[in-house]
This record gives sequence, structure tokens and C-alpha cells, in this order.
Amino acid sequence: MSEILVSGKQFHLRNARISYVFELVGDGIPAHVYLGRRLESLNSPVSQLFCGAQDEDYFHNTLALEKLPQEYPTFGHGDLRHGALDIEDAFGGNVLDLSYVFHEIVSGKPALPGLPASFDQQGESKTLSLVLADQKLGLTVTLLYTIFNDCDVIARSVSVKNDGTAAVRLNRVMSASIDFEDSDYSLITLSGAWARERSIDCRKLVCGIQGADSARGASSAQRSPFMALTRKGTDEDCGEAVGFALVYSGNFSATCEVCMYGMTRAQIGINDYQFSWLLNPGECFQTPEAVIAYSWEGLSGMSRAFHTLVSAHIVRGAFAHARRPLLLNNWEATTFNFDEEKLLKIARRGKEAGLEMFVLDDGWFGHRDDDHTSLGDWTENPRKLPTGLKGLSEKIHAMGLKFGLWFEPEMVSKDSDLYRAHPDWCLHQKDRTRTEGRFQLTLDMSRADVCEYVENAVASVLSRAEIDYVKWDMNRDMSPVGSALLPKERQRETAHRYMLGLYGVMERLTARFPKVLFESCASGGNRFDLGMMYYMPQAWCSDNTDAGSRCLIQYGTSLVFPQSTMGAHVSHAPNYQTGHITPLKTRADVAMCGTYGYELDLNTMSEEEFAQTIQDVKYVKAHRDTLLYGNLHRLSSPFETDLTAWMVVGQGEAVVTAIRMYARPNALTQRLRLKGLQEKADYLVEELNLCLSGAELMRYGLPLDFPAGDYQSLRFTLKKL
Repeated sequence: MSEILVSGKQFHLRNARISYVFELVGDGIPAHVYLGRRLESLNSPVSQLFCGAQDEDYFHNTLALEKLPQEYPTFGHGDLRHGALDIEDAFGGNVLDLSYVFHEIVSGKPALPGLPASFDQQGESKTLSLVLADQKLGLTVTLLYTIFNDCDVIARSVSVKNDGTAAVRLNRVMSASIDFEDSDYSLITLSGAWARERSIDCRKLVCGIQGADSARGASSAQRSPFMALTRKGTDEDCGEAVGFALVYSGNFSATCEVCMYGMTRAQIGINDYQFSWLLNPGECFQTPEAVIAYSWEGLSGMSRAFHTLVSAHIVRGAFAHARRPLLLNNWEATTFNFDEEKLLKIARRGKEAGLEMFVLDDGWFGHRDDDHTSLGDWTENPRKLPTGLKGLSEKIHAMGLKFGLWFEPEMVSKDSDLYRAHPDWCLHQKDRTRTEGRFQLTLDMSRADVCEYVENAVASVLSRAEIDYVKWDMNRDMSPVGSALLPKERQRETAHRYMLGLYGVMERLTARFPKVLFESCASGGNRFDLGMMYYMPQAWCSDNTDAGSRCLIQYGTSLVFPQSTMGAHVSHAPNYQTGHITPLKTRADVAMCGTYGYELDLNTMSEEEFAQTIQDVKYVKAHRDTLLYGNLHRLSSPFETDLTAWMVVGQGEAVVTAIRMYARPNALTQRLRLKGLQEKADYLVEELNLCLSGAELMRYGLPLDFPAGDYQSLRFTLKKL
């Protein structure tokens, strides 16, 4: 069981595998001591490192704070590194004296007001509230720490309350900060762009500030709200790794600062660029939650911790652990050019293939025949859908299929009834050009009236038709950012207030329609984060469905997210994003490591291809519990070689996937060493009709005899005997 031990001034959070320790020094400054494998006790207080540290005024009256490994540092008393909290008081000052007031320990995991956050339905976790205060300002800062029983993760967040008599401006407020005693780490981040999301970047820490951030209004495809620190020699299976992720979908910052003494300060939270928050007397500001995973079993151990967290403590609702329907989406088959009969023809072919849901994508509403119009007008186009969504959904259900629908509720077209009626409802700044992206503007979700409209518009559609699934899209970055309702002193609150408004709408809609499966999408993977997972159990990984590209995208995504969260589909070849021609089998094998589906017109397939599709769908149905919820093991990285390989281990079976990007002449047969099996158990490799022990498979491996040609794949099914 998880527990929190308090001994004197020391706080020790631990479960069966890890410990997190900090202590109070001086006049009550929390100092970081340890994050690592479980300790029974720790009797080496950090204050022993500092001569004269027994004097309570030592840290505030000298420059010693520059060398103290702190838990939540501020500015103004000798620590010149970037603080976790930066304020401006009524006189323009920025000094903070935060000292311990009291603490409280409770069982379970409290919710965070207005924000997504991890939860614990079993109540086996323990949460520490550490209350600090600046008595002169009347500012109270509460640090929340939760340790889980079933995963090696610490959850942290911060609330700041103004108990004083004057307003205080928050210019920076991080969710978590940890000071490590040295800088012998490499930094891993996930970067990219539209159609090439979450590439793995690794570099050695150097003196200064490095990391990842977004100021695009979304967690972004450019950089992911995640970073990891790894010790020298850490690889996939061995060595220390500390991962940081943010349960948030907006602007973020995840940085490491190496100071002149060689210490490393790791911080994660809302990006302070273009951010401030006016905190009036009596008001409280709550940060998003940060989750910190520790592993001494390499990157795979870190990923297992995050995957358990996501599956057990982030994803909620009826679909958290349920089978996801195998779907067919019409977008790449028709784009905007469809009518009801064309859709029904595509759906009928999907039913013949054994698929379970048909999804109608963009173009069903207003007079939208291209991407210039009608966003915001969520009523059916009678020319395309003469019986409306109700009639279409009834016909789809009569086939024995579920019915899904695409929305982009956060956006508005200039050519729309909504914009003509409410031109001030979009994000904009007074007397400045309203910058369009993809011919659209962003609705101001910081406004209650806009949120009410969006919620009611989506709810109206979901109420009048038989809809089982919603693909919630968001196709542009926020620029400029401003709200017509906020006063000038609060304009820099707009981006965060937008996220609070959006989360409120999602909370209410998912509660009103608990049987609807929501999938997050944002130009593909532009908002693939733990905040969205709290409301929507899966997300579209990328608009790039090319199998070769998806090897990179899905491999990088798996550092944090389990395969049950990854929207992955088979699409047309030549691929629309890359032009690559990949075999249908390879496209299917790659998509099986995710929420499986198709993005093409099955009517255009040859009979041979359609027969293979039927077999692929049957395979996914037979093994989807393993494919979706088994333990994922990465075997070979596409960032290091042209062989991509992973496997998923379930109850009594495993599925192994290997993709070779490029054929090589006169090449030797490779062997792929597996992971996660029971050494003494025997396994039947069905495709090879071989019976091998787990030890043989993990130490000697499987032979990889690829067919001729580029982008070839092999799939193996292992049955435990």
C-alpha cells in the first residue's frame, strides 16, 4: 500500500517500489532529498550539506538558497535560478517568503476544481497537502502530492490563495519543481509538426535552460507536454529515468535549468510567456496537475508507469477498459463530395468487411462543400442528407453498424450564420486584423455565452440522432489571443480561461452522453495529452496515416501513452500525405497497435485486397483485448534503425509486429528478441508452427524472414501452452 511517513521535518512518500522524500530546512523551506527506489528510511537530512544550516535564518539571510535543492522555489532571497512562482505585489515587488504552516494527509486523490486530473476510485493512494505562506503578503500556497499504490508515479499540483488585502499578479506558477543535485543526465523530449508528431529527441544536459514548450494555444504537435531525464547508460530496459508529463491541453513549459554549481532544476507547468493572472483578495488559482514517473528499469519501466496511470487513473467512463468499435471513416474516400446514397454504399461495404461503425466526417452541415464556410452552423445540409442525421443514423444502425460523427465545435467560419450574428465571439484583439487559419477563426471559449452555445449545439445534434461516437476536431493554433469580455488587465488570462471553458463543456457533455465514445483530434495529434484523455479515452495520433510515418509517430507516442489511446487506421495507397505505396498488410499491422479502423473506400479495393481486409478485421476481433489493453513492449526503434518492432502481451497470448522499411540485397536473416514473456512457459508461434520457451524467445529470438520489397511487415501470434 502507498503511505506517507512524517518524521520530524521529513516527509517520505512511498509505495512498494519507489520513495519520494523532502524535508523542511531553515524556517520551513521544503527541500528535495530523494526520488528513487523504495527506501525503508532515510537519515541523511539535506541540511547537513550546509554549514550553519541549523540557524533558522541561515537560508534567508545568506545566498545559501542558490545551492539548496528546493521543492517549490521563489525569487528574492539569493536564489537567482528561475523560480516556480513569480508574483507582483501591489507595490511592484516580487519577493516571496514562503514558509511551512501546516500539513494534512488524506487517503485517496482529491479532484482539482475546473481541471482534469488523475483520480483513484479505490482510495488506495495517499495525498499530502503541504501549506506554505508568505505572512506579509497574505499569500497561501498549497503543494499537493499524491503517491499511487499501483504505479510508480507522483502527482503534484499547486493552489495559490490570496488571503491578503491587496491584489497580487501571478506571472509564473509551475505545477511541479524538483532540484536534482547534479546534471549528469540526458534530456528526452517529443517534438515534431503536423503529420510528423512526437519524434524522440535526446541530448545531454548542458549549463543553461533547455526543454520544451508551447505557446500555440494547444499542447501542440510541435512539442509535447512531456520530458524525461535519463542517467548515463540508460536504455530501453536498464537504467534510471524520470518522466514528467502535464495533465493539460494548453500552453505549457517543461524545462531543465543547469546552474553554475551543476545542479538541475526540472519544472513543468503553464507557459509563462504571454501569461499572467490577477489574483484578487479571497481568490484562488489552481495549477494543472503534473505527474512524475520514476524508473530504474529504463524507458520501458517509465512507460509502464505512465501507461498504468493513464489506464487506471486518467481515462474515465464506460469506454475506459471497453472494446472500441472497429470503424470506417469516409473522409479520405469522399472528402466533401458525398450524398446519403454514397455514404450508405461505403457503409454497406464496411459491414461486409466485418467493421462495426461508420463515421461521417467533415461536410455534413451548413453549406459546407469546402473548408471556407459553415463552421459554427451545426445543422444538416438537406441537399446532402435529405433525411437528416436522424434518418442516416437510423439506416446505418439498420445495417447493424454504429454511427459516428465529426465536429469542430471550437471554431467558426466567417461565412457562417454564427459569425454574422456574433462577430465578437471569436478570439481577437480590438482594432487588429482577425488572422484566419485554415479559413477559420477560433471561438472564445473563455466566455460563458460561447461555451453555452457550443454545448447546446453539440447536445442538440447528439439528442436528435442515434450517434455512438464523436470525433472532436480542432484545426488551427490560437493567434491572436484576446477576449472582448475581459478587461485589459486580464487579457493575458485568456488562453488559460479558454482551457477552463473548454474543459467545462467537455465535462458536461461527457456526463450528459455517457454512452457516446468521444475521440479527440486536433489537426491530428496537435492536442494529444493527458488533459484530453480525461474526457476522451482515445485521440487521433496524426493526420498522416502512412504506415512508415506511423511507425515513428506511434513509437514516440508510446513513451507516455498506451495503445488503447492511439487512433490508428488503414488508409489509401499511394498515401495522401507522403505518396508512399505500402502493402495493405503493412498498413494493417501498424494500425493494429491502436484503435483500429479504415480511412478509405473499401469499394475501390480489388477482391484480393478486400479478402485480406476481411481476414485482418477477423484477426483484430480475435485478439483485440490483447492488442488494445495488453502490456506494450518496444523491441526495435525506427529512430535508430530501419526495423520497427513492438509486441503486446496479454492473458495467455502475445502479438509481435515487425516492420522493415527498406529491402537490402544479400542480407542475413535477423533475429528479434522478445520481452515480457514467462521464461519457463512454452509458447506456440502460430505463423511458424514452432513451440519455443519464453527464455528462448527472449534470449535467442524469432527469425525475421521478410518478403521482398520495401515497407514489409511480419506479425506473429504467440499462444501460451
